[in-house]
Amino acid sequence: MSIQFACPHCGKQTVVADQYAGQTGPCASCGAQVTVPYSGTGTIGPPTGGSKGTSPLLIILAVVVVAMLACGGLLAAIVVPAVFSARSAAQRVNSMNHLKQIGLALHNYYDTHNTFPPAVVTDKDGKPLYSGRVLLLPYIERGDLYDRFDKAKAWDSAENLAVSQTMIDTFLDPARTTGGPFRSDYVFVTGKNTILEGNSTVRFADITDGTSNTVIAIETSQGPASWAAPGEWDVDSGTLPPSNHERVRLILYADGSVRPMDHAAAQQIIRAAATRNGGEVIPF
Repeated sequence: MSIQFACPHCGKQTVVADQYAGQTGPCASCGAQVTVPYSGTGTIGPPTGGSKGTSPLLIILAVVVVAMLACGGLLAAIVVPAVFSARSAAQRVNSMNHLKQIGLALHNYYDTHNTFPPAVVTDKDGKPLYSGRVLLLPYIERGDLYDRFDKAKAWDSAENLAVSQTMIDTFLDPARTTGGPFRSDYVFVTGKNTILEGNSTVRFADITDGTSNTVIAIETSQGPASWAAPGEWDVDSGTLPPSNHERVRLILYADGSVRPMDHAAAQQIIRAAATRNGGEVIPF
């Protein structure tokens, strides 16, 4: 079979065998480079470096890249909040565990002394010396610090300052974003008729409202600078201090349980729940 074609440069008609289809060579008339077409009659120019139009492959690649970027943005919008939410939930669980450790320490102290510790230890003149958290040290595996602490001196005395400036993980909320490493993010609830009222001692029999209905400690982002400092929350002082958690307040009850409570609800009922013998009905 023969192929007839015309030179695009001089118009010379040429007939060649089909075995030369696709090959390039000089025109017999003008000498210009021409390429033999594969079939039929036609005109074909010299080979070029490629089409001047946009490659379909490039268009496809561009569409894929744009789609990936769009999906990436959507994925980020979904994943990032989920990551923050998961982290907040994990911090809340860890914080609740710290409060449970404090609750267990309070119960172990009670088993040893047949009374709850005072929220604040005072001297004979009623001057605050240090927090009752110092008395819990043997029950949170920090008996070494308890033994070094001079119980007859203030928390910030020369004798006690080094111990008071020791970080204790149990007293730190994992969700905390401010404050030094020695502070306590968990404070006792004090005030009239509370379990840890002043320097008094209270027994289970005195909690007539029920241990599961009576608050004994809370978490806060405004705890004392040192866990040993007597910086508790007095229910008669007014509003609750700020929390380390966005949506809930973590509360330790006298039975050792820890429950999260909506901030608005906590503000409304915690004063009633703090008294040990008020007879209030708490809408939990």
